[in-house]
Amino acid sequence: MADNRPGATARIIRWIDYRLPFVQFLNHELNEYPTPRNLSYWWNYGSLSGIMLVVMIASGVILATQYTPSADLAFDSVERIMRDVNYGWLVRYVHMNGGSMFFAIVYIHLFRGLYYGSYKNPRELLWIIGVIILLLLIATAFMGYVLPWGQMSYWAATVITNLFSAIPLVGPGIVTFLWGGFTVGDPTLHRFYALHYLLPFVILAVVLLHLVALHRHGSNNPLGIDHKGPQDTIPFHPYYTIKDLFGLTVFLLIYGFFVFYAPNFLGEPDNYIPANPMQTPNHIVPEWYLLPYYAILRSITFPILFVSSKLAGVILAFSSIFILFFLPWLDTSPVRSARFRPIYKWVFWLLVIDVVALGWVGANPPQGIVVTVGQIATFYYFFHMLILIPLIGKLERPRPLPSSIGTAVLSGGARLSGAGTPLAKP
Repeated sequence: MADNRPGATARIIRWIDYRLPFVQFLNHELNEYPTPRNLSYWWNYGSLSGIMLVVMIASGVILATQYTPSADLAFDSVERIMRDVNYGWLVRYVHMNGGSMFFAIVYIHLFRGLYYGSYKNPRELLWIIGVIILLLLIATAFMGYVLPWGQMSYWAATVITNLFSAIPLVGPGIVTFLWGGFTVGDPTLHRFYALHYLLPFVILAVVLLHLVALHRHGSNNPLGIDHKGPQDTIPFHPYYTIKDLFGLTVFLLIYGFFVFYAPNFLGEPDNYIPANPMQTPNHIVPEWYLLPYYAILRSITFPILFVSSKLAGVILAFSSIFILFFLPWLDTSPVRSARFRPIYKWVFWLLVIDVVALGWVGANPPQGIVVTVGQIATFYYFFHMLILIPLIGKLERPRPLPSSIGTAVLSGGARLSGAGTPLAKP
């Protein structure tokens, strides 16, 4: 007679799960979790960003064991990691290029959300938490850029932190607090090192909140309509775990190319020169993923009313991110997906082109045509967010929506010509 009793491992897991339902929770959230059956590879970037966060934390902790946060020793400690520590060059290149890969994934993830309306009801809080993650990433990346203590690190820290001095009354005090003195130096490096080490764990906590908010109402989908039952969903595993693994494989090939064959392609050569407070680089630039904000910062070359050009640039640079918090209410269209919004679909690509143009402006010295392009691109960015998005939502006539996800998928996609509703509940 066969023994059908569970094995010792299964009994231990059952005993623990009865008291702390961790395995049950993972099974529900990662295995049985019902997912829209029409998700495309554009939805891979959420899991990729989570994987990159783990890679960045792991490689950062290893680097922290060898790095010396001192103005006199920081540059040499980085060189020692590269030359003397076993596989130190690999860990540093993984971490350094990982920052660029991380931001590339996050930006694609963000623009996918813009295109498919993932910020609309009932996912407003999910979107807001995502914008908070973006702000934390920018702060963490900027502080990490300072740690090698090369020429570009030192002068980028000097220029960017000094911008806070434009804030009336409290600005100079903020700068002195950030510097830990009256110039960028050893106290500044210690503060940035401590925060650069701490913030990734804060980001991890906020990412967990992001996942909780995501699983509250489920993922959005390319059609932008809510699922109406089991016929519209499939289990997350094995369907989307396989899809995510394929996306991860392709991503690792690209990531590996930069790590092993072009590790300094996205960096600045000046950062391999030790920081020298007495010699300013010809052109101070941040990393590529911060260039659009840097371009907006420099775009205002004239005072606006009683606001100085410097303060106006700071306000606009921060506003370019904070405006994303209000996007769920700025977009007045009842339809989520741009697939069914003929005007918004094309205007969206104008925004993509505009952000690329801002990146080009930020990478070049502010002179001649670069200044003009920067001012036009900055104007269009805010015009797009504050004027075009609300106006198009009211004037645009969306195409009919499929009656359900399952109907659209089984009938050949969103081009279904059968029954549909003219508007979708957002």
